[in-house]
Amino acid sequence: MKKILAMILVLAMAISLVACGSQPEQPSQGNQPSDSAKPDESKAPDASSGPEIGIVLPTKDEPRWVQDETRFIDALRSTDYEVEILFSQGDSAKEKQNVEALIAKGIKVLIICPHDGAGAAAAAEAAKKEGITVISYDRLITDTDAVDYYVTFDSFQVGVAQGQYLIDNATGTGNPLYLYAGAASDNNAFIFFDGAWSVLQPKIADGTFVIKNSSEAVALQNKATLTRDELGKIIGQVTTNWDFNEAKNKAEAHLTTASAADKGDVFILAPNDGTARAIADAFASDKDVSSYKVTGQDAEKASVQYIIDGKQSMTVFKDVRTLVNDAINMAVTVLKGNTPETTGSYNNGAIDVKALQTEVIVVEQSNVKAAMVDSGYYPASDFTGLN
Repeated sequence: MKKILAMILVLAMAISLVACGSQPEQPSQGNQPSDSAKPDESKAPDASSGPEIGIVLPTKDEPRWVQDETRFIDALRSTDYEVEILFSQGDSAKEKQNVEALIAKGIKVLIICPHDGAGAAAAAEAAKKEGITVISYDRLITDTDAVDYYVTFDSFQVGVAQGQYLIDNATGTGNPLYLYAGAASDNNAFIFFDGAWSVLQPKIADGTFVIKNSSEAVALQNKATLTRDELGKIIGQVTTNWDFNEAKNKAEAHLTTASAADKGDVFILAPNDGTARAIADAFASDKDVSSYKVTGQDAEKASVQYIIDGKQSMTVFKDVRTLVNDAINMAVTVLKGNTPETTGSYNNGAIDVKALQTEVIVVEQSNVKAAMVDSGYYPASDFTGLN
């Protein structure tokens, strides 16, 4: 009887616990929202809660664009606006997909640095169709009227600075000149080369320089001003496609076919820092090259070290901090309903695009510390041999 009563008591207690809602303790999973705090999944996402600014950059494979990503994020910390940054990885189709993804998230301003100027036209048009303001960043989107603004360094003056540096370091006549350019798909490559040609051509015509690696440039060496098609002929022959390996291979091929008399103390127009280092390595390895002067641009960390070491002659420093801030300030001005300041315009093949231009600085051994370290752009600890 006692056993039966005990069983009845245990059963009664169990029933009481269930009725009171007691449950076994569960492992902690952090703060969980109550049902009332959970989002209503039956409602469509609120586009206004997404990023107001979308940014598409060319690739994560180059230090320059990774640095830009960080600087864009930092520049927006002091604002109330959100940003999302995507990379096209050198693919215009992916670039357009990225833009479409940002459109779906409700962006109001698109900042895009195109992989291919003409190839990005479709992406710009897709954004413009949705009423989004399109800002072309650093490189110009071409052949479309869907671009509102262009934020850039003065690309023509970059080329002028490169060409003038070679002129300032040349003496006498007959100096071997090797010409290289960026990608024919990048409008900036044309502007850079055009700027360099504007100052180099008179010195080619008077015999100060002798072109050694481009029959197209030789055929046009008496023309002070080149048409787009004429520039294209030269660039098509000396393009590096902004690719370091292609630049080195092309330089080595030119040196292989050149005679010893075509070498000696040489002058090299290289379009940017990555190609400058690759080309410099090729020329430095040739026993018939006594010395070389080579240009660059972007002030990449590796090239700053090359300049310190005497392996690269100069770089055109385009302070990306300023360019990023200019782009963000322009986007914020648009978001506030105001008209951004501009300082010029560039024809993109369809319209004249209003532009905001940023100044550039020539950096060589004599001012590398002041320009790159004392300015706070890089820490001194990043370099060796810096006095």
